[in-house]
Amino acid sequence: MLITFSDFTSIPLLWLQIAIAAIWVLLILLIASVVNRFADKPEIVRKIVHIGTGNVILIAWWLDIPAIVGITASILASAITLLSYRLPILPGINSVGRQSLGTFFYSVSFGILVAWFWYLQQPQYAAVGILIMTWGDGLAALIGQRFGTHKYKVFGTQKSWEGSLTMMLVSFLVCSLILVGTQGNSWQTWAVSMLVAVIATALEAVSFLGIDNLTVPLGSAALAFFLSQLVLSY
Repeated sequence: MLITFSDFTSIPLLWLQIAIAAIWVLLILLIASVVNRFADKPEIVRKIVHIGTGNVILIAWWLDIPAIVGITASILASAITLLSYRLPILPGINSVGRQSLGTFFYSVSFGILVAWFWYLQQPQYAAVGILIMTWGDGLAALIGQRFGTHKYKVFGTQKSWEGSLTMMLVSFLVCSLILVGTQGNSWQTWAVSMLVAVIATALEAVSFLGIDNLTVPLGSAALAFFLSQLVLSY
């Protein structure tokens, strides 16, 4: 196979892209580690990682990082998180023996969305799914635990209306910002964002064992994509 000069010149750029994304993730993990060391608030630590690392999808989109990089990172992160449920690899992020696969599903969803929407050259929908999961679900949990006085149960899992409302509002804001920025300001775009937010909230409400970290991003991204294609076809 012929190797051209451009093949060599592209290597430093790729490593620079990877380095920028890696530095961001390491910075978030460092912040989480410091908080875990000096404050006994494990849920805050988990949400710092949950929300902070999810924003790497914006870096990947902005820098146009190749899909194989995101997929590989997803596979490695998935393997590490599985081990962390039995070994103290990620103290403060996963509790050993914790009855939730949320962190694992988080990593898996990232790889699936990158593989799917980078292939379609529509990375904005991967960003919709990941950021709804990170910001929407993350803030919903924090608000629900702090201010959630009006409770309800779904399949035996207790939720709060305050948390669900936060999930819906943040999901709508995230989806709107991305879709308006990429598709233009129209009532159809706002309507798509609202429907995506409602479905994302419903998926989060019926979650168990952390599966919302899979169903919310995949469901949100898929719905945003298919509805947008339907709207744009007219």
